Amino acid sequence: MTTLSERISQSAFDGSRLRVVLLLDLYDGAQNKFLEVYEHLREQVSSVPGHISDELCQSIENPSQWLITSEWESAPRFLAWVSSEEHVATVQPLHGCVRDTRSLRFSVLREAGKDVAPAKELGPTRLRAAPRRGDGVVRHALTFTVKPGSEPEVAKLLAGYASPKAQVDESTRLRRTSLFMHGNRVVRAVEVEGDLLAALRHVAQQPEVRALEEAINPYLEQDRDLSDPGSARTFFTRAALPAVHHVASGDHEPADVWRHALFYPAKDGCGTALARLLAGQDEAAVDDPTSPIEASTVFQRDDIVVRLLDMRAPLEARPALSLGVEGSHKAAVLARLLDSAKDGVPTTDQEIARFLARSEMRLITDRRTPVQA
Repeated sequence: MTTLSERISQSAFDGSRLRVVLLLDLYDGAQNKFLEVYEHLREQVSSVPGHISDELCQSIENPSQWLITSEWESAPRFLAWVSSEEHVATVQPLHGCVRDTRSLRFSVLREAGKDVAPAKELGPTRLRAAPRRGDGVVRHALTFTVKPGSEPEVAKLLAGYASPKAQVDESTRLRRTSLFMHGNRVVRAVEVEGDLLAALRHVAQQPEVRALEEAINPYLEQDRDLSDPGSARTFFTRAALPAVHHVASGDHEPADVWRHALFYPAKDGCGTALARLLAGQDEAAVDDPTSPIEASTVFQRDDIVVRLLDMRAPLEARPALSLGVEGSHKAAVLARLLDSAKDGVPTTDQEIARFLARSEMRLITDRRTPVQA
């Protein structure tokens, strides 16, 4: 049975405030232009729901290094903004000023200061009561669509590329890459020990990966030019599929489980509610010794939700649990949130099995490196 010391849970749905830290390295001579762009950006962001405040700082040691910190009511509010087309357009002018960026996101756990109210006065959704327990792994995904009819060729390309070197540097390594397709949608989920940004940059620079990306380019629905930094940055910003929830029992070795992915197209504006519904079920599932779910990661961007499951049994062993509707009224809630639920509420075993089959993504490749001692 899962114990509290073993259980891993990381979630954007804990209700705590979010602090976002953006580190920037500016091009020489770009400071004045950057300040103009920042003022415009600040005016737009200030009206975004959930935004509380932001602050701009410049290094006293290196004038090209800048820092923007912002505070948000919750992680879902920030993620909704950063995933929007409005955000893509708003930050576009920054590309001509900034040589490099790094974004970090933190939930607010404790506060101290003369003007800070005691935690008990801030309410249950302001500060986290306890720190999260992780496993040293950062999870992220990318998603994009290919031209209808090109799916077989794209799947062949994705399955046949040579894996890049796993070790990025002394503190960062690629642990696992899983590729899935659902119709003409591709989802690439990665697990990284250490620095996610360093790992993604490392992968992008590998000759075998560059060759794969060039081979896929003609099939993409959204054009991109990876030789153009601005075009590449815009593409990967739109393709980002953040992990909003991860939970694992920690009881089993990777060899004991099988990986699956399910695709849930939410109705307009319902992506966060759908991701939260699935996350809540899986929190309970990993604490159930009879559950076949060993771990679950929910990825969400706008109304695209992907649920990655590591299971100790086939999906069909408990289809309602695998679909995310085991328990009272959950099937009805799922049907209300799904854009593709044209058959109504799945109530019988046969209907649930049909929903599950429609949601399951095709595994193209699942590559992992041994966990180092």
